[in-house]
Amino acid sequence: MEFLAKPIDFGRKHQGFPIFGSHKTWRGIILGVLMGILVTWIQRILSNFPFFAKLSFFDYQEINIFLLGFLLSFGALIGDAVGSFFKRRQGIEPGRSWIPFDQMSFVIGSFVVTAPFFKIPILAWICILFLSFVLHIIVNRIGFWLGINKSRI
Repeated sequence: MEFLAKPIDFGRKHQGFPIFGSHKTWRGIILGVLMGILVTWIQRILSNFPFFAKLSFFDYQEINIFLLGFLLSFGALIGDAVGSFFKRRQGIEPGRSWIPFDQMSFVIGSFVVTAPFFKIPILAWICILFLSFVLHIIVNRIGFWLGINKSRI
């Protein structure tokens, strides 16, 4: 899949800055969407168990899980790309943190793309946004302490 390792902005620039950067690739978009669909399918399987069914926002037996998985993952990737666009305008290099936008752009992208098709309560989105922000920082700190990440955040 090396042929898909090409930047989605084809290396073009806007106002002297990369549009998204070389790290946003077609391979990432395609694999991200496929993994989102796979995770949604796994959630459908888990929803057969009462514990997981109570935690679900959806009745996975009644909805189109492929559409939901596509919309959530594609929306997250689009939100992340839009965040990268603005990050490049600020002169922030890929991999450097841009709090709070790095932690929330993908959730906002998912919401914008998914909301016209699936109703998720606004309180759930607020909870997801908050948890994404907090967990992103915690996981990055753990990664730094383990020597996986180069910066604490």
